[in-house]
Amino acid sequence: MRNALFGLSLTMLALFGGASAQAQSDTQQRLPQLDRGEKIEKLGFPAVLEKLTGWTKFGKGKVYTLPLKKGQHVRITFSSKSKYTFMAIFDLSSSDDESFFGTDEDGDTADVTLNEDTTWLIKPYYSRVTRRRGLGAPYEILIDPNPPAAQQTPADQQKDQGPMLFPPRSKQGQ
Repeated sequence: MRNALFGLSLTMLALFGGASAQAQSDTQQRLPQLDRGEKIEKLGFPAVLEKLTGWTKFGKGKVYTLPLKKGQHVRITFSSKSKYTFMAIFDLSSSDDESFFGTDEDGDTADVTLNEDTTWLIKPYYSRVTRRRGLGAPYEILIDPNPPAAQQTPADQQKDQGPMLFPPRSKQGQ
């Protein structure tokens, strides 16, 4: 009986250990290519504005994972003193290896409301394409979990545009 329980325990350990290894393998497969020496820092969804600062150069920096829930609205803003430093955001729940947001093409701010639960990988990087000097570059990432809603409605924005060159036609004369 004791040997049977021991054998059952080993079998269960092997099954759960294999499932755990498979889950880790799946997660690693979904990660975009990290540079050698990059470290992953797991974040929690912040309750207030969170500021991340760091230094990046060829894999000697941090990349961040940020879990998000369906319906959350988040604004992520990136800045750096270097014109060769950028940020890419990858959706780890997607099978796509390409980033869905990159500051090199999409601007400095990602402002997104989530349609499903997911985890993002936020990767600051130093561009390898351009000529540059130095040991890397500093960066700052702001994660705003409660970005302010638009201050004006479209009707208010239209009023602020100044006088109209051509007033709208009235319907009485038609």
